[in-house]
Amino acid sequence: MHSPSIDSEVTWLLHRAAQRMRCASGEQAEKHGLALRDYIVLNALSKTPGLTQGELGKSLGLDKTTLMSQLDGLERRGLVVRHNDPRDRRLRIPVITEDGEALRTTVAAACVTVEADLLGAFTADEAQSLRHMLVTIIGATPDRGSCL
Repeated sequence: MHSPSIDSEVTWLLHRAAQRMRCASGEQAEKHGLALRDYIVLNALSKTPGLTQGELGKSLGLDKTTLMSQLDGLERRGLVVRHNDPRDRRLRIPVITEDGEALRTTVAAACVTVEADLLGAFTADEAQSLRHMLVTIIGATPDRGSCL
């Protein structure tokens, strides 16, 4: 495996950094009985309530089949419920339940600790600058796919 260096392409560095963060966050989610993708879906439902299933899928870069499978599993566990969209009865709006929010909050707290450990070599200003740079790179353009 190619080890990243300061001369590596930014895409490669971002990919490897994302792998490291996903792995660390995934381990925390798994300790609480969630797959990383489950945790990400719960986070999206918590942070952006009111999205239809289609809108949620687009925001996460997940195709309809993959998202439905995730939501089905979360619903079976009582972590998510789906309601009809009052504007269009053909559409469904997934909603995180109290149990889902409690579990998401627990995993989020564990992930904050892991993130702090991974960013421990940076000063607070450097970590904030990194966040700013990543937000700038991400921008407002929707992605057409997922690495999840």
